[in-house]
Amino acid sequence: MTAPLTPQDKPSPQDEPTEGRAESYPSGEAPQHPHPEHPEHPEHPEHAGYTEHGEYSEPGPELRAELVQASLVAIAVAVSGVLLGLLWLWLAPRVPLVWAGDGAVYLKNSEAEDAIGADGTFVLLALAFGAVTALVVFLFFRQGGIALVIGLAIGGVLASVIAWRLGVWLGPSADIAAHAKEVGKGVAFDGPLKLRAKGALLSWSVAAMVVHLALTGVFGPRDPEPPLPNSGLSPA
Repeated sequence: MTAPLTPQDKPSPQDEPTEGRAESYPSGEAPQHPHPEHPEHPEHPEHAGYTEHGEYSEPGPELRAELVQASLVAIAVAVSGVLLGLLWLWLAPRVPLVWAGDGAVYLKNSEAEDAIGADGTFVLLALAFGAVTALVVFLFFRQGGIALVIGLAIGGVLASVIAWRLGVWLGPSADIAAHAKEVGKGVAFDGPLKLRAKGALLSWSVAAMVVHLALTGVFGPRDPEPPLPNSGLSPA
């Protein structure tokens, strides 16, 4: 027989197991839980660009190196537009004009194609410059990448604009009336150098991107091939 428990032998509430028992909180206080709309997880869209410790993740060194290379390529290509402008000024056909003395200026040869010859010369030269710059960039960096292609495209447009404005500036005077009065009545003179088809300004960029992408696809570095799956056959 066992003796009945006295009040002193009864277990206290502090000795009871905590499992299965709701925790009590002081009056006016409630447990704080993370807000469901803002999960503290790195993969959450609102935490993109941040590390698991809440710090902002900057671009890696490879990305920064590609951006620097693309900037250098764009600047170098744009500067080479000076050479294109000088060649265009030298090779572009001239448009002969004649002042009749009545205030009107006429083409010396109305059937001549010199008026559109300047555009064709600019396009051919720009295509050649685009192919050469793409080859030089590929040989220098020996790699592809969208950053280099964008640098070539931007540099090609800038170079074309520089070449166009330089050729017009160094070419014959754009003031046709004053030039005609200067040379005299019935004397032929060269008209101003013009680029009528403004789409020619994209020729350099198009040629550079196509040639660079082709060289990268043929001679660029290859990704390592994945290992062959195990056939399950034991070696002989």
